[in-house]
Amino acid sequence: MMGQANNAAIIITGAASGLGAAFLSHYATVDPSRPIIAIDQAPIILPPHLEKSTAIRTLTLDVTDTASLASFSSEIVGVPVLFLIHCAGIRGLVQEIVRSNSGDVAAAEMLEVMDAATMMKTFQINCLGTFNIIRTLIPNLLNYNSDRAANAPPPRCIIMGSRMGSVGANVAGGGYAYRASKAALNAVIKSFSLDVTEVIFTIIHPGRVETGLVAWKEDGAISTEESVRDCVKLFDAFGPAYSGKFLDRFGEPIVW
Repeated sequence: MMGQANNAAIIITGAASGLGAAFLSHYATVDPSRPIIAIDQAPIILPPHLEKSTAIRTLTLDVTDTASLASFSSEIVGVPVLFLIHCAGIRGLVQEIVRSNSGDVAAAEMLEVMDAATMMKTFQINCLGTFNIIRTLIPNLLNYNSDRAANAPPPRCIIMGSRMGSVGANVAGGGYAYRASKAALNAVIKSFSLDVTEVIFTIIHPGRVETGLVAWKEDGAISTEESVRDCVKLFDAFGPAYSGKFLDRFGEPIVW
C-alpha cells in the first residue's frame, strides 16, 4: 500500500481559470508524474503544454449540488489524496450594478445595493460549497494518511481565503456578501482542523490577484503566477502547527 500513498493525488478546484489554473500548471510542470484531479463547474481547457499529460484528470463539479457531489464522490472512491488546493469561489457583487457601473467594485457591494440573493449565493458557493467538497474528500485524505510513510508529509487542505474575511482587519466597510462568506468560511475551516486532526487545514490569503473574479483589472492586483510562486513556497512546510491558521501568502498570520 505504500506505493499507493506515494502516488497520491493533488486535487485543485476552480481549475478552469485564475489561481486554480495557475496551481494546476505549476504542479503539473514540477511533478509531471503526480496524479492531479482538476475540478471546476466550467469545462477545463488545458494549455497546450499540458494537453498530452496522462497524469491530469479533469472533472466538472457543482460544489453546491448534492447529485453532482455524489457523482464526484463515486468517481474518486479509494483514491488517496495528498492535498487539496481549494480555489473555487465568487466575489459577491450585485450583478445589476456590475453591468451599470463597470470598473467600480465598491459600488457593486456597498450597503445601499446589497441584496439577499447576492448574499445567499455568495455564502452558498464560498462557504457551503467549501464545506461540501472538504467533507466529500475526507475519506480520500485519510486514505492517504493511513498508508503514508512515517517521514512523509501529512495530508493537507489549503483553502484560498481572503483578508476581507478578517473581522479584525475590516477598517473599510462594504463588501457585505464577500466578507460575510469568507468570515463564515474561516469558522468552518477552524472546526475542520479540530474535528479531523489527521489532516492539516490552512487558510491562505493569496493577495489581491488578477483572477477574473471581477470583470476588469483591479488597481494593485498581482498576477496569478506571482501569487502561486509565493504560496507554493509555504505548502511543503505545513505540518500540524499550521492547522487551523489564517495566513497571508508570505506565511504571516492574519487576525481573525
